[in-house]
Amino acid sequence: MRILLAEDDPMLGDGLRAGLRQQGFQVDWVRDGMAAERELGCGDYQAAVLDLGLPQKDGLDVLQALRAKKISTPVLVLTARDAVPDRIKGLDLGADDYVLKPVDLYELGARLRSLVRRSHGQTQDLLTCGAIQMNPAARQVMFEGQPVTLSTREFDLLHVLMLAVGRVMSREQLEQQLYSWGHEVESNAVEVHIHHLRKKLKPELIQTVRGIGYTLLRPKTDV
Repeated sequence: MRILLAEDDPMLGDGLRAGLRQQGFQVDWVRDGMAAERELGCGDYQAAVLDLGLPQKDGLDVLQALRAKKISTPVLVLTARDAVPDRIKGLDLGADDYVLKPVDLYELGARLRSLVRRSHGQTQDLLTCGAIQMNPAARQVMFEGQPVTLSTREFDLLHVLMLAVGRVMSREQLEQQLYSWGHEVESNAVEVHIHHLRKKLKPELIQTVRGIGYTLLRPKTDV
């Protein structure tokens, strides 16, 4: 799950990035408002953590610009501004959640998972697709009632496919969700992970749409 972190404080930003990575997030970190607006305008992010007191462009101005461009990426505002009018303004400008510093890293991770889940129309903390059940917080997968051991990349790939169940994802889209900046991506990485998932689940569950990408089939019994 790839997110953008916009925070100008070096120590806090480094701590947030490290803590979120430990929870399975792929984190790209920018340190000013112009960079945050640029990356959210062109990058494929599941969510963003946005500080308000950013140099070059204030976080509220970034948020307003994004929503004016119809960019719907869920945004969690992380700020030291605790005045109620500031929180109201941020929410009215399109923030999806609002957290005051200092924040517990596990609470931040839970809030991000909730934002992403709701943005994909999911209301439960457990994701299900037929016989597959996933607990993103615990990073556990069950198939036909039995636990399945997945590597980090395999879990992340299945998570992306389960959030987009029934929709075709291109290899490039999957790569963007699996790897943050600075990670070298082998040309066949996605295909290798798909192969391993098919071996550990039923081969026919993940379909290849020739020339387009991959999709996790929605069982006919699913609504």
